[in-house]
Amino acid sequence: MLKNIQFKIMDQKEAMEIADCWKYNEPYDFYDMTDDPEDYEEFIDPHQRTDTFYSVLDNKQLIGYFCLFSKDSAMNEIELGLGMKPGITGKGFGEQFVKEILSYIEKHFSFQVIWLSVADFNQRAIKVYERAGFKYVTEKIKKQMVENTFLW
Repeated sequence: MLKNIQFKIMDQKEAMEIADCWKYNEPYDFYDMTDDPEDYEEFIDPHQRTDTFYSVLDNKQLIGYFCLFSKDSAMNEIELGLGMKPGITGKGFGEQFVKEILSYIEKHFSFQVIWLSVADFNQRAIKVYERAGFKYVTEKIKKQMVENTFLW
């Protein structure tokens, strides 16, 4: 169980650790930052990353991150991206991790709708998102990968 969750704007050291050091086992290696040069560059460049990327800490240890992107400002909608440190994935912390992030967003931001996308093969994450309250909306093809889109 995660006990002392804290959130802060991601700093450069944290961005570099996530981008360069977090390596996932197959098939989740799809999420390795170094496998997508465009995503990697956006993540490590503070001018591109801006202050919409947050580090998630447990007992002051980096365990994950999330980022927020404006989806439809007229409709007050955002898209949520997130990731957990590889060593703690698959250990039953996902639902709490996601719910803590959603709680933080509710307290600090004003949005009516939160969207998120997940690769179709990642059934483990899909189950977590559904338990956290997301509802399946649609699937789309992105970079030759089927993604499921969820709404919260």
